[in-house]
Amino acid sequence: MKKKLLAAIAAGLIALGSFGVSDAATRAEIAAIHVQNASDFQYWNDDSPTKAKIIEFVEDVTNPYSANYIPPEDRIATFDMDGTFYCETAPIYFQEIMFIHRVLEDPNYTAPKKYIDLAKKIKPKYYNHQKLTPAEDKLHLEGLTAVYAGMTDEEYRAYVRNFMNDNESGLTNLKRGEAFYLPMVEIMSYLTNNGFQVYIDSACGVSTTRELVNGVIPIQFDRILGSDFNYTSTGITGKDNPHDHFYDRFKEKIVISGKPLTDNAKTIKIFSILNQIGKKPVLAFGNSTGDSGMLEYTLQDNKYRSMSFFVICDDTTREFGNPKRAASDTALALKRGWNPISMRDEFKTIYGDNVKLAN
Repeated sequence: MKKKLLAAIAAGLIALGSFGVSDAATRAEIAAIHVQNASDFQYWNDDSPTKAKIIEFVEDVTNPYSANYIPPEDRIATFDMDGTFYCETAPIYFQEIMFIHRVLEDPNYTAPKKYIDLAKKIKPKYYNHQKLTPAEDKLHLEGLTAVYAGMTDEEYRAYVRNFMNDNESGLTNLKRGEAFYLPMVEIMSYLTNNGFQVYIDSACGVSTTRELVNGVIPIQFDRILGSDFNYTSTGITGKDNPHDHFYDRFKEKIVISGKPLTDNAKTIKIFSILNQIGKKPVLAFGNSTGDSGMLEYTLQDNKYRSMSFFVICDDTTREFGNPKRAASDTALALKRGWNPISMRDEFKTIYGDNVKLAN
């Protein structure tokens, strides 16, 4: 009996010793994040000015006795994805690095030579965090869809799911499908649980974004705005007008055409808000000038109290922070009236305490 008791105690100590120590928060653990009240936040430092501002804002605008009260139907919050609540630095945007994988590493696909040559040229640039030339940028944008031409949406999303299982480059113990900023997921949860309608307004493709957040962020697919794939039907020939084409469900499939994405960045994000939401946000969150449209639009002549926030990648210990860009972005945020969010100073953890820079 004594031996069994000692064994049980030892097992318990082992379990306690490993409690809370994991590679990164799994997708299931991220999905389980639930913030209802101010006391529920776990991943922000106690002295975070952002957390304090968000809590004060929510408590103010949800109080029916406040002069700043916002009815639930008008509590709209928009979030960019890459670099705002999801990793964009290891080494680059998910969609862009999946292109490299598709062209150079997928044994079941043979890419056109121009994309193979491009991928070989830009891969080292991405991994060294270097900019592409305008010509490389243009061809890469074309390739982001061209290399998936002929796939159905379901096939493409299955491809995204499979790629999510790869490890992020340069960060230890982190899969691509787990690379969410835990503090920002808490903000999204807090807003959702306090009567806000949370939207994603991203330059990433809609289908890519949907699959990345599916089952992780509690958001309806029709609240995800992004760059659009161009689709076609396998029954449409080069001479057919799609407006006149009768789709035959027994003979045809809807597939990715391979034409470039319809981009959703900068001022176009405003157009997406107008066309797909139909109401001005009262909160907006971004991380780059590509988000400037929705950040500015949220603050312009808003009939409700409104705020915009700007995530600053200034953490050089747990992330690939860029001090020069961080200083420039902080100055821009302050000049434009956007509230800067310091990942270094305000995030208690980013992905989980055991995720670190690999070098």
